[in-house]
Formats: sequence, C-alpha cells, structure tokens
Amino acid sequence: MAVRSKQQEHILEGTIRVFNKKGLKFTMDDLAHELGMSKKTIYVSYKEKKGLFFDMVDYLFDNIAGKKKEVLEDKSLDTIEKIKRILGVMPESYSEIDFRQLYSLREKYPEIYKKVEERLETGWDEIIVLIEQGIKEGVVRDIPVFLVKTMLEASLEQFFARDVLVQNKISYNEALENVVEIIVDGIAAR
Repeated sequence: MAVRSKQQEHILEGTIRVFNKKGLKFTMDDLAHELGMSKKTIYVSYKEKKGLFFDMVDYLFDNIAGKKKEVLEDKSLDTIEKIKRILGVMPESYSEIDFRQLYSLREKYPEIYKKVEERLETGWDEIIVLIEQGIKEGVVRDIPVFLVKTMLEASLEQFFARDVLVQNKISYNEALENVVEIIVDGIAAR
C-alpha cells in the first residue's frame, strides 16, 4: 500500500467522484470544482491527469485489499461466507462508482488499463488459502483451486475490457455479486 498525504487522498476521492460522473472526459477544471480547490493545488500533488489515474488505480485496489483483510479477520464468519465476501469485496464508499467506465481506459490509456489488469491478477493468496481450507473442512468440493481464480479473473477482465456491462444495463457491483454467487454456489459441498 502506498503512503499518501491527506491531500492526495482527498484529491483521489474527488477524482473517483468526477470519474463516476464524467468518465475519462473529465477535466482538471472539473476536479478542481468538485474539490473546491485550485488546479494549482492539485498540480502540486499530481503533475498530470495520467499520473492521477495511475495513483487512482492503486488507491482503489489498496482500499479493496484493506476490506479483504477485514473480512479475513472477522471471526464471526464461516469459511464459505468469508469466500463469498472476499471474492465480492468492495468498500461501501465505492458502491456508487461506475466501474463499467473502466473499459474506456483500454483505448485512451492502455498503460493504465494494463495496471488494472495487473492488480486484478494479484492478491489471490488469501482467497486460495480460504478455498483450500474449505476443501479440508469439507464445505468446498475438492476442485482445482486455480480454476476458481481463473474464472473470476476472466469475468472481471471481460467487465473491464468490453462494454458488456453497459450493453446489458447492469452495474459492476451487481455483476460481481452474481458472478461470486455462481462461483461459490457451484463450489459449495452439497
């Protein structure tokens, strides 16, 4: 997790809100207006929009990683519930984010889109351990664990690589919830 100043976090939170409203087309003027600060103040922390997007990706995924940790440490949850929650983890403050717009990164900012893909492909160790624990407990069928990872990764990458969510008028959160339900109900022991 990157160490950020309070001002950088404030700017990133504003960036997320403006991105949700306007997508990649937002301007630094839009961001300054949203934050109630000057562009000059923003440029002290972020020299360019591209750098802001790079840090926004890390900020989003770092916050998701923090939520994963909370789920893992929650003693009140059984293994299946932890698997469901960790696969579908999303901080409450991101419930309004239109993740469907991330597919547009691919064309305009391919290097940032690549960073999104890289972040999607990492952080699976805890999930793999949970699934293996579920297999030992007998609450998850004895399946090749890499397949679960591959299926979820492929689903998420398709959400971001194409406008499939926009075309089907479904939010990222709804789609993620459905994919997790399908995967977990498909692996739960009967």
